[in-house]
Order: sequence, then structure tokens, then C-alpha cells
Amino acid sequence: MKFFSFFFVTCCLIFAQTEKQHKYIGVQKCGLCHKGKKIGAQYKLWQSRKHSQSYKALLSEKGIKLAESHGLGKASEAKVCLTCHAPAALVDKKLFTKGFKIEHGVQCETCHGAGQHYRSMKIMKNKAKAIENGLVDFKDKAAIKALCVKCHKGDEHTGKFDFEKAWEQVKHPVPEK
Repeated sequence: MKFFSFFFVTCCLIFAQTEKQHKYIGVQKCGLCHKGKKIGAQYKLWQSRKHSQSYKALLSEKGIKLAESHGLGKASEAKVCLTCHAPAALVDKKLFTKGFKIEHGVQCETCHGAGQHYRSMKIMKNKAKAIENGLVDFKDKAAIKALCVKCHKGDEHTGKFDFEKAWEQVKHPVPEK
């Protein structure tokens, strides 16, 4: 259980708040601007990928049996499961706006930070200002990988993890102008 406690605390750092508390707006609000081809159809990409279904895995027969076999109770309520399948479930609920849903699993704000203060077009057009307002900036692929391997550990539960291959499946760049 020591491992799980350490892992829980480590993963919650993803959602660490600065002195200005940012609220989570939910993937559907992010999708309002990030759905068109001009921006890379990122919302549609997310919908078509496993991260969007990660919470549902906890409700599946396999998820239920796995949690039971480890004495965790309901997978959809076990912190050790939620840490990776719906990380925001571990965040103070006061930080959710009306549209935020845990059921959306691993969503935009899991990696990019709570969007309340950087979501406006005016702020998003200025990367420094967006970062100042809660957008998480990854300096390079190594920083992205460091976040990914917090859940994709390559163990008996998650299986072998090839970051380069996985990154090709989940990346969602903004097209060059």
C-alpha cells in the first residue's frame, strides 16, 4: 500500500494548484474551440482515442473483477484506479465548473491544467499569458513522457509501454500556418 500512497500523491501533483486557483471547465468546453480542422480537430481526436474511454473501463466487467480481486471495492470509487482512469476525481470538487464530468476520464485538463483562466481566445493567443493562467507547458517530449509514465508504468496492469509509439497515437498538434 506504500507504493499506492506514493503513486497517489505523485499523480495528484498533476493537478497542483498555484496561488490562483484555476477551475476545471471540462472537455466539452475545450472542444468548443478545439474541434475545427484549422486547430487540428483535437476534440475529435480525443473522442476517438482510449483516454476518452478510460473511466468507462472502470465500469466494465474486467475493471470490476480486477478491482474486486485486489480488494479495492468498486473500481469507479477506488483512488488507486481513479488516479489514472479519471485523475480529476481526486481533485477538490469545488474546483469543477458546471460542465466538468469525471466520466470523461483522461481529458484535456488532465495534462494541460485546469482551463478556467486560460480558455479565452485572447489569452490562448499569447502562450506566456496562457501559462501564467494555468496552462501546463511541456518543455519537450521528455517532460511529456514523464507525465505519461505516471500511469503507463509498463507493469502487469498497464502492459509494456513504448512512449514513442504511444505518442504517435495520442499527439494532437496545432497545424503549422
